[in-house]
Amino acid sequence: MKRRVEPEWLDELPAEDPRAVGSRRDLTRINRIMGNVGILGRLIGDATAGRPPRRVVELGAGDGRLLLELARRLAPRWPGVSVGLLDRREAVRPETRAAFGALGWTVEVITADVFDWLERPEAQTDILVANLFLHHFQPGSLAELLALAARRTKLLAVCEPRRSAVALAASRLLGCIGCNDVTRHDAVVSVRAGFVGTELSGLWPVGPEWRLREEGARLFSHAFVAVRADGI
Repeated sequence: MKRRVEPEWLDELPAEDPRAVGSRRDLTRINRIMGNVGILGRLIGDATAGRPPRRVVELGAGDGRLLLELARRLAPRWPGVSVGLLDRREAVRPETRAAFGALGWTVEVITADVFDWLERPEAQTDILVANLFLHHFQPGSLAELLALAARRTKLLAVCEPRRSAVALAASRLLGCIGCNDVTRHDAVVSVRAGFVGTELSGLWPVGPEWRLREEGARLFSHAFVAVRADGI
């Protein structure tokens, strides 16, 4: 299946539009079905060897609930982490901010374009996370984004849709679990724009200071991690 990037409806809707709110709620369920929190937790755990970072930023964080679930797994071993939730539109609810605080983590909501933000010195961070985000970009823009990320972090952990017939078939069945029209449309588009093989590794700025790992994960996901050889 040739990779094809098309517009997704959720990206165009206002954050408080009821269809957008419903779609973000659907995405929480889809992430659980895909097992993306567990996949990211494993990638980060393996790459850090348990060493806690000072700062973690999620690119394309949406409502922040995925990183919150990941934080709940990591907080017992990683106290006092600073979190950044970056997206073009602010969709993080007060209860999500409060939940990070209850874990002893501080949270900053960053409303910015990802390219503009990665150009700023304050974008420097220990770990960058991207979940169901990189597939939105055409190869040229994606290569630029990864090059910027390589300048700003010591570790990038990514979970994306796997571009496969099985994942495509599953994306067409999401109405069976009550997902709304936005989610049903975007799921099919996301799989067609997803990744296989070493497509992300091929776009990463190659150098001996980086260790790369890329693989299919569970049934529907594609995982990529880049970590500096000297660790975080």
